[in-house]
Amino acid sequence: MKIIEAQAAVLSNFEVYQHVAHQKDLYKKTKRRGPPNMETVARELLQYLRTAPSPLSQTPLTYTPSCIKTLIQRLQPFELSKGEVVMILNLRPASVAALNTVLEDMGDRYTETEQEDLVTITSEVLGQFDEPEEAPDADTSMQDTAETTS
Repeated sequence: MKIIEAQAAVLSNFEVYQHVAHQKDLYKKTKRRGPPNMETVARELLQYLRTAPSPLSQTPLTYTPSCIKTLIQRLQPFELSKGEVVMILNLRPASVAALNTVLEDMGDRYTETEQEDLVTITSEVLGQFDEPEEAPDADTSMQDTAETTS
């Protein structure tokens, strides 16, 4: 096999998840086993993608095949690079702080209103994370910890 054009396209985690799940189902429907290493890689990859904190771990899955196209169209006015859009798809930032880790020079490129708009568009198109439930013992503040160590 020869690679003609390296990195001609970039796939999001959702697209990889869809492809691997489809291949696994295809082998299951034809009632034949794929190569053992392929089955192991597919099983472990699907398990990894469906493990929290991945956006694909949410049940029911909020991503759909049309959401990628919709997100790209809605983010077009912001002139994001292809890599930044893929990172938004993969990470689904739910706050401006999380978005800041994805976008280079976000404070210089966008106003606070535009930053909030980016987060809003992302949550509207890709859905929102369910708030994780905190254990009662896990609710300690920095001040409480400092007082107990003094």
